[in-house]
Amino acid sequence: MKIAIHDTPGGFSDQWFAYCRDHGVEAKRVNCLDSDIVAQVADCDGLMWHWPHWDYRATPVSRQVIMALEQAGKKVFPDSRTCWHYDDKIGQKYLLEALGAPLVPCRVFYDRSAALTWAERAGFPQVFKLRRGAGSANVRLVRSTRQAKRLIRRAFGGGYPPVNRPGLMRDRVWHLRRDRDLAALLGLAKGLARLAVPTSLERHSPREKGYVYFQDFVAGNTHDIRIVVIGKRAFGIKRMVRAHDFRASGSGVIRHAKGEVDLACVRRSFELSGRIGSQCLAYDYVFMAGEPKLLEISYAFSQGGYGACPGYWDDGLDWHEGPFVPEWFMISDFIESLGGGHGRAV
Repeated sequence: MKIAIHDTPGGFSDQWFAYCRDHGVEAKRVNCLDSDIVAQVADCDGLMWHWPHWDYRATPVSRQVIMALEQAGKKVFPDSRTCWHYDDKIGQKYLLEALGAPLVPCRVFYDRSAALTWAERAGFPQVFKLRRGAGSANVRLVRSTRQAKRLIRRAFGGGYPPVNRPGLMRDRVWHLRRDRDLAALLGLAKGLARLAVPTSLERHSPREKGYVYFQDFVAGNTHDIRIVVIGKRAFGIKRMVRAHDFRASGSGVIRHAKGEVDLACVRRSFELSGRIGSQCLAYDYVFMAGEPKLLEISYAFSQGGYGACPGYWDDGLDWHEGPFVPEWFMISDFIESLGGGHGRAV
């Protein structure tokens, strides 16, 4: 058996290669951004590729490569069911509504006049989001009709850059005030430098324009719950809301204990993963009237927040105590789907 793996340093592939070394699986390094990627994977049983949301090169081609290989009969991770809606809050809205999932109510407009008319009668606050972006970077609390109209006019005018640099700077200042350490200070310095020297994502990505997306504001939440389902396993964390803010994603204030995670979120996530047919999905929940409601979903996630998880649930909601490597769950399931014998070796 041979698996093609696109090398994404710092991403899932680091652990995928480690798994292959430890379990005697042949791994071939490939570059999914090469024109001859189809030829590169021809002698492999399947392809694994983790592309992060900030990779401006992968964004316009990743789903096309995945779909093309699926059409040719190749196994891929992530497959189309898992990734077509990645980093696309509008796509996620339609998917979750179609499934009758418990989504926090939201609405999207592709017409300026319709959006302005809605803003006249909408209740506030509302949450404004761009379809792309992670860590709450492109998320704003809208407190009035006047503010909503200003955002709408810009959305149908000059649009928004893919990175909310002022918002990120505010986050870096918040982290410095909270942590008061060298890492936070260096982060702030890096952010200041980025005001003058934009990232490749900022230089090469188009502006977000021609639509506007609003989601109901859910008041009173001190945290959100993130559940990650990989195959028949799920694990979760509680992310605390930042001080004097409404956002939990990106705060870095995480609680990992089993008792911090509402089991209803775990149960609902298993149900949705089964209906979507996904290999790996992370679900973000807040609570409305005591019931878990979804904000968004994502096949990819930052690995740093899960190392302290004390265990995971199986799809029967039985708890398995002890450390684990999420990326090993991904690759062991993938090998098993190929008919290999390593699928239980985690």
